[in-house]
Amino acid sequence: MKVELLYFEGCPSYEALLPELRALLADEGIGVEVELRRVETVEEAEHERFLGSPTVRVDGVDVEPGAAKREDFGMKCRLYRDEAGLGHTPAAEWIRAALGGAA
Repeated sequence: MKVELLYFEGCPSYEALLPELRALLADEGIGVEVELRRVETVEEAEHERFLGSPTVRVDGVDVEPGAAKREDFGMKCRLYRDEAGLGHTPAAEWIRAALGGAA
């Protein structure tokens, strides 16, 4: 299993998410390291299909439901909408679901 955290310098949300993501992996008994991947240009963002910082992918698939249909790639801080409202990080339930689907 591969868990990636894509980000760009200047958006602090990934720094807040990283320890939470590591704790979630530990809680789920998944012994993989989070691979940090910095996106540095608009061209790279488009090539990577980067929807903003932070982006979490499990085995190359964005944890946000419906993300595969989006095309608003770019260098921006990402917002996530779930039943709790808007947030700067993906819902833990989405990450758990992605991890369970990849296991």
